[in-house]
Amino acid sequence: MALGGGFFNAENKVLPGSYINFVSTKNTINVFGERGVAAIVSYFHWFPGDKMVEVTAESLLKNSLEIFGEEYGSPAMAKIRDFFKHGKKLYLYMSNYSTAKAAECVYCTARNRGKTGNELKVSIQNDVDTKKKLVNVYLRDKLVSSQKVTNASELEDNGFVIWKDNAELTLTTGVKLTGGDSGTASIDDISKFLSAADNYYFNIIAANNDAENSQDLLLAYTKRMREEVGKKFQCLLFNCEYANYEGCVKMFQEIKYAPDTLNTDILFWAAGALAGCPVNKSLTNMKYDGSMAIATDTLTQSTLEKKIKEGIFVLHKVGDDIRVLLDINSLVDTTEEKGEMFKDNQTIRVIDQIAEDIAAIFNDYYLGKVPNDVAGRNSLWCDIVKHHEKLEDMRAIEDFSEEDVVVEKGESKRSVVVYDCITPVNAMAQLYMKVTVE
Repeated sequence: MALGGGFFNAENKVLPGSYINFVSTKNTINVFGERGVAAIVSYFHWFPGDKMVEVTAESLLKNSLEIFGEEYGSPAMAKIRDFFKHGKKLYLYMSNYSTAKAAECVYCTARNRGKTGNELKVSIQNDVDTKKKLVNVYLRDKLVSSQKVTNASELEDNGFVIWKDNAELTLTTGVKLTGGDSGTASIDDISKFLSAADNYYFNIIAANNDAENSQDLLLAYTKRMREEVGKKFQCLLFNCEYANYEGCVKMFQEIKYAPDTLNTDILFWAAGALAGCPVNKSLTNMKYDGSMAIATDTLTQSTLEKKIKEGIFVLHKVGDDIRVLLDINSLVDTTEEKGEMFKDNQTIRVIDQIAEDIAAIFNDYYLGKVPNDVAGRNSLWCDIVKHHEKLEDMRAIEDFSEEDVVVEKGESKRSVVVYDCITPVNAMAQLYMKVTVE
């Protein structure tokens, strides 16, 4: 006769036998969010359409020509390379897509819009070996596509051109594409960029263009996402005098003249530095290692003091180096709820990290899974405490005690309320020294 056996949920079995449950010890939850990610809407002369494009240091090195219409080492790519001095991942969107036009010729249309398409040309020759036609595409003097076909319908589209199936392939040493136009930055494209950004995780968002009202839009978007949605990031704005918010970093930095270089191009380096800064570090006194020639001649001591009081993130000259003066955001007017510490970006990185991580812990491990009883709330309390202890080990917060975290049942049976108290650590920025001489 068979005996009872298997798993049990309660001690209510009838048959004699062995009922054994196997469970693993609880793993430490590790949800520290990735840093080094930025989303930037910018003006391009060649870019893959009205969509968010993910760029990494590796993909930039391999696919720069196809994505941007420029070689990796080109001066035009300096601002993108600057981001990856400290950033890890870049989401890009084209601010001038709506007004830009794609170049074309009798054989094909440029894959992307913008004036770079005018630098494409098609060459058609007879291929002696196959008795087919050799169809080559050049961007400037670089061969970017080569196919051997009998007629145009056999041609396969690529990252540079879209072929016209009914075209007659006539021998030619080179037919240039024409009509490509980069247009102007559009507020409609920036609105589409922000809608697309809803689906991505990033630490910094910025607009590298001169579209009217674009900074207003970014600031309003950042406030809504931080305060209503709970998505924590900072926006990076250029020369935005009215910004007065801990979720916004504003800067104005003059660049010494260089062809095709704008003052706003410095945002790429700053976005990479701000996004890539660890939660337990500060950018204060960080050396600028970007490619732009920073103009610092007018930045006197009184000017720098004024910029700090105005909440401006600024680079200045120290000896032969250009360095970050102070790692601050645009908050100027403090309140009882948001004191002086909220002006410091290191503080904002810490509290944003906590907000994102605790939300991830709850959503991934507790929401709809753990009962809202004493044991369940104790488990949540334990995970929050472990998270904070790790932050303390990283020297991001200090003087933390497990008693600083309280988890209670909320007003409804499904809600939980957490009371938390932390003390962020800030990097040393000032030295006051009193020397007694006898």
